[in-house]
Amino acid sequence: MRLGLLGPAGGDVGALGRAAEFLLNGVRVHRAIYIGNDGALDRAVAAWARKLVGDDPSDEGAWARAATVALKGTPQTIDRFVATERARLRLKALEALPEQVARTIEMVGDRVAVLVYDKSQLEEEDIVAANILLYGKSEGPQIRAVGARWFVTPGPIGSRGGGLAVLDDEQQEVVVTIYDAAGKPTHREALGTPSAASHAEEP
Repeated sequence: MRLGLLGPAGGDVGALGRAAEFLLNGVRVHRAIYIGNDGALDRAVAAWARKLVGDDPSDEGAWARAATVALKGTPQTIDRFVATERARLRLKALEALPEQVARTIEMVGDRVAVLVYDKSQLEEEDIVAANILLYGKSEGPQIRAVGARWFVTPGPIGSRGGGLAVLDDEQQEVVVTIYDAAGKPTHREALGTPSAASHAEEP
């Protein structure tokens, strides 16, 4: 699985939309999770969906469009309808942290990953259970081993050298790659077992 991370957008819906498009269509992640806390992803997805299919991007709207195309559409119109609806459905791969708890747990390969906006809100049981802690609130990107765990943040969207990250478990190790807003990879690291020399304090 290839899991994308979108750093906090600071309310910049346009930048978040471009970052999400890069993860979905450029890197082709299977899922992408927004680890901000401003609700910007919902606005970005809604704007993207309307751009694709018009004012009603809901599933009900898709059925109405399908009925119209079935009755009056040319082969070219039908092909275009299928392509845009596939693109609309692909947007469901974009997710945000749950609003109430602002954290979620994912399996990345055989690792347990906890995703949270603010790592200071993590409880001891969250940290004990996790192999990888992915967080959003930071000044910039960081990949750091702390004891037996990895702390990873893509940094805010638009931050120098960061904003996006991809975790890939298709090889033997989980590999994380940080990207900047232009889609350029800036750092890549395999999240192996941290050595005994790793820093003992949380970043």
